[in-house]
Amino acid sequence: MTDSLQGLARQLEQFAKARDWEQFHSPKNLASALIVEAAELLEHFQWLTDEQSRGLPPEKREAVGAEIADVLLYLIQLSRALGIDPVAAARAKLKINEQKYPVDRARGSSKKYDEL
Repeated sequence: MTDSLQGLARQLEQFAKARDWEQFHSPKNLASALIVEAAELLEHFQWLTDEQSRGLPPEKREAVGAEIADVLLYLIQLSRALGIDPVAAARAKLKINEQKYPVDRARGSSKKYDEL
């Protein structure tokens, strides 16, 4: 993990430990909480047009930012609970996606890799 993610992970660990919440932080529970928070993030965009979703007013952007933070925090906790470096995993996944979606076939297309 990057230094800033590691620092955030340590803060989260201390936060949970002070409240005796580690007992609730199984990978299953953290993954469930992550999905709930992702749904709360999505709720802010429900029924908006593409244009509206790109031009959120300041108070809506702030609320979306809080939900993004919740998603990130649970993702960091889940990664830590499973011993997975999320940055390393993301870099590895990008390499796989570069192979699945070569520029010459994927540029400007929304098709899945097996349809290119």
